[in-house]
Amino acid sequence: MISELARRADAATADVLADIADLVACETHSYDLPGLAEGLALVNDLLARRLGAPTRAERYPGGERGDTTVVTYEGTGPGHVAVVGHYDTVWPRGTLADWPVASQRDEHGRQRLSGPGIFDMKTGLAQGIWALKLLRESGAAVPTVTFVINGDEEIGSLSSRPVIERVAASVDATLVLEASVDGAVKSGRKGGGIFTVTATGVEAHAGLNPEAGASAIHALAEFVTAAAAVAAPTEGTTVNVGRISGGTGTNVVAGQATASIDIRVLTQEEQDRVDAAFDGIEVSDQRIRIDVQHGWNRPPMTLNAVSEPLLKTARAVSEELGRNLADVTVGGASDANFVAGLGLPVLCGLGAVGGGAHARHEFIYPDTVSHQTALVVGILHRLAGAAGPRP
Repeated sequence: MISELARRADAATADVLADIADLVACETHSYDLPGLAEGLALVNDLLARRLGAPTRAERYPGGERGDTTVVTYEGTGPGHVAVVGHYDTVWPRGTLADWPVASQRDEHGRQRLSGPGIFDMKTGLAQGIWALKLLRESGAAVPTVTFVINGDEEIGSLSSRPVIERVAASVDATLVLEASVDGAVKSGRKGGGIFTVTATGVEAHAGLNPEAGASAIHALAEFVTAAAAVAAPTEGTTVNVGRISGGTGTNVVAGQATASIDIRVLTQEEQDRVDAAFDGIEVSDQRIRIDVQHGWNRPPMTLNAVSEPLLKTARAVSEELGRNLADVTVGGASDANFVAGLGLPVLCGLGAVGGGAHARHEFIYPDTVSHQTALVVGILHRLAGAAGPRP
């Protein structure tokens, strides 16, 4: 059966690539509401054209961000699988004007397709839709599949998180079609957040009476130096002070300054340690008030006992397709972190093979589309026999 599904995936490659190109040609920056609306309409149209009318369809407003669509197709087996992906990208409207979808060759002569959002993660969306289409057309057992497709993943999934968590709690397994790492799936992801640190001092004239002032910028410099030392690379904990702003003029002792700090951790224990360490940082000038906003967004994702069988299933399918399937832990977070944080089975990184996420050279290898689609087809087929939702 797996070899037949692989044959069907191979035969559909040209059509899958055409759908990928259509998705990339619709610009869907996370902060561009009109573009996001167009993108979601295109995704819903693609679902309808390739899979027909769904059993159920719901749309959840994103407010100032992209909406989330939840579309369910009833299966022929007892299993129920969530397939999660996002249609928003980091690329502003107008990017396509000087970076259209284009074919190129790498240094080894291998063909690439490059374009904004093609790797992260519009290829994964197309492959997931086609995987269900090919499985349904094969006559093999099909699980009930619920697609959860959101438009705010790149900016934290603030509106879609509760939707993702609710759906994940009602299914047997969740597959997240984010890009792979050279074909390896992602069984672990760091948790992360952005801390906002605000220093409030006392303004004064920098020439006439500097001693009357208490510089928020000087204090913030002390703080971020101490904050950087909280990092523990051997434990996978990173601290990056990405932005600093403050002051009103060079001749004014700064009354306020703010830093935005990106933090990544591998474990809940490290997250707790970082929280305590940041709260314990003090600056030398007692006139300065320091406020730390702990902005954890996604919990760490680790390969737990409930997700191990899902990884084994994916490996078994990959072996039948003639390849060994590796799994890796990465520093970036995704919506899979939310599912893992609930202690539910999830596997991420089943999407594109390529590289350059969030970079101007973002690309996929089109000769991998057939295999990646077949991998998801096979996993869905195996999960058609799953029984009942996880606790």
